[in-house]
Amino acid sequence: MANKLPQVDNNLPLKNFLEIPYEILEEMNLKAKEKADSVDIKLLEEECRQYLVKEKRIKAVTLCFSDIEGRFHMLDYDKKYLLDSSLNLTFDGSSIRGFSKLAESDLRLQIDWSSIRWLPSDVFGPGKVIMFANILNIDRTPYKSDFRGLLQDYIVNLKKKQNIIPFASAEIEGFLVEGVNAEQNYTQERGFKLISTGGYYHSLPLDQLRIFIDRSAEAQRAMGFKNEKDHPEVAPSQFEMNFSYSNALRACDQIQLYKLVCRQIANSMGTTATFLPKPIANINGSGMHTNFSLGKNGKNIFYDTKGKDGLSTDAWDFISRLLNHAPEICLTLNSSVNAYRRLDPNFEAPNQIKVSPKDRGSMIRIPAGNEKTARIEIRSVAPDANPYFVLYTILRTGLEGKKLKNDKDKRPRLRFLPDNINDAIKLFKTSDFVRKILGDENVEKFAQYKQASADRSPKELGKSVKTSEIIFHHEVTNQVLWNTF
Repeated sequence: MANKLPQVDNNLPLKNFLEIPYEILEEMNLKAKEKADSVDIKLLEEECRQYLVKEKRIKAVTLCFSDIEGRFHMLDYDKKYLLDSSLNLTFDGSSIRGFSKLAESDLRLQIDWSSIRWLPSDVFGPGKVIMFANILNIDRTPYKSDFRGLLQDYIVNLKKKQNIIPFASAEIEGFLVEGVNAEQNYTQERGFKLISTGGYYHSLPLDQLRIFIDRSAEAQRAMGFKNEKDHPEVAPSQFEMNFSYSNALRACDQIQLYKLVCRQIANSMGTTATFLPKPIANINGSGMHTNFSLGKNGKNIFYDTKGKDGLSTDAWDFISRLLNHAPEICLTLNSSVNAYRRLDPNFEAPNQIKVSPKDRGSMIRIPAGNEKTARIEIRSVAPDANPYFVLYTILRTGLEGKKLKNDKDKRPRLRFLPDNINDAIKLFKTSDFVRKILGDENVEKFAQYKQASADRSPKELGKSVKTSEIIFHHEVTNQVLWNTF
């Protein structure tokens, strides 16, 4: 008997790909985040697989990863192919700056099934979900320069051995400037053209900056960010959208998605969202103030109601280690030539190696907090830094570094962070402590790429933002420019 052809419902649209209303999207993503930290990973993988098989309207799964410098990469896999070949997803690592050499180019992608997120179809297109992946060598061992994988493993071991969980969130500032691909087209003579002359908290309800902020925040909420406040920042055309605290790994994932959403929505408006630390001279730059604390047995171990500024001994020890190693880890937190323009004391720059509950020129600030919200705020982090690299460095430095030497008889000398990338590279490369926590291979590789960028720009920053510090920036540079290094 001949097989019958499937019946066609002529009322169905030609393309019937998944599109989820924002309200339902938010519920689904928040539920997924909750499960990620409470359900066994194998159960999550099985649940995800069953869902992908059942949901016929999903056409592709977007897998994303970050290179050593923090640039975000994505590739789409056909859903059926991904489900059948999830243990053998390879890619050419030699085509990614900072990854493998040509002679040993193949690397593997290992799906983090707990990271699944549903996407707003008006921003990313219909019929897709997104997941993060870690990088493996071809023999399935962890890849040494994948800082997402390194951070995830460190967090897992910290929980297993000490029952400690790190939490983080980031206040990521950026600028909205006129034109698509404004960074790639930058020239020193022309500069960037701002789309707003407003300032802190000030923007007309339907002007271009406000529309951009509203659309970006709406998409982020739908993706489960749990945004708390969204507003124009101090400088004209500057924005900031704050999302809630979470596990440090998820916080890093959200930083990468935050920047992706902002760039995509800006592009759709004929503008560019730039996360250069100092795209325009003589106005405030952009930071990524990183809020951090540690939890144990359901309690915030950074809090002590009787402690100085409400912080515990554990918190103060963590701060002491960060301050002691601040110069040598500065390159991790400020990884571009342009970042050192931001460390300017005339514009609320956090370039002083000290801690303060009030002084915003301090590298570390202590926000007012209670039993749940007590934390430290590392203010010297630039928004173009690799968030996984940053949190991994902060976590290991705060737990494993050496504390400052206390000398009650002497007032400590005020120290400052490096004011240029060349000095930061030297301190980074010559630090035994940095090599201990990051490994020689990562130190040499990271320093090599940072020096290549530094060598394309004048050693003295000067008063104007140079073309070279923009077009050779790790988040801007394309393959045509790589070949000039």
